[in-house]
Amino acid sequence: MAFYGHWFRPPGAPVKSDGYAWTHRDVTEGFETELLMALWQEAARIAPDRVPPPAPAETAKATTPHTVQRALHALSALLPSRFTDRFLIGVLKQVRLYLTDDDTRERVQRSIADTVTDDTQVLVAHSLGSVIAYEALCARPEWPVCTLVSLGSPLGIPRLVYDRLRPAPGTWPAGLREWTNICDRGDVVALAKELAPLFKSPDGLAVTDILIDNGRQAHDLVPHLTAAETGAAVAAGLLP
Repeated sequence: MAFYGHWFRPPGAPVKSDGYAWTHRDVTEGFETELLMALWQEAARIAPDRVPPPAPAETAKATTPHTVQRALHALSALLPSRFTDRFLIGVLKQVRLYLTDDDTRERVQRSIADTVTDDTQVLVAHSLGSVIAYEALCARPEWPVCTLVSLGSPLGIPRLVYDRLRPAPGTWPAGLREWTNICDRGDVVALAKELAPLFKSPDGLAVTDILIDNGRQAHDLVPHLTAAETGAAVAAGLLP
């Protein structure tokens, strides 16, 4: 398993006195607020009975601490209780760092490259990890990996994620023969539930999109990994 979390908390980086106890005031204007608002709008679309939509003025420009507070509170209605504001803010910051900071991107990519070996056939990647795995496969067509299984992927989020991918958005990793994308119907992070319209190979290969039901654990890794659909995709990638 490739681990890269430490690159988002490098040694010597300033931390708050109580650790990484982010509050709504730590959400920065720009990428982080825009991503937060996109997730809020998706949550309101998925569960209109539980999540009130943002007001038109908030949708246009989410810059006030009050709006950020409302967005975090709205998202909490769809997430398990352990997904606190601190956790959500940390996710926003990790996505921003990876997609906007070249040094972080390079270090994370190196962690993936150091893990893949000559007999690695399948990559299984969850959440931001699917973005990282996709870019790694595009950059290294010589790898033996022929199957990608993406879980709860934000790859299709327009402008903020999809349009920042390297190489150009929509590129199919050259060595990839199978790509199965699995997500929960209620997963706000997997905002674009279907990746097939966004990624196609020159020879006609396309993503196989599968929807599952994880209940209240829509974005959690464990129910994704234990889903029969995930097991079938991994097994197919390991067959000769």
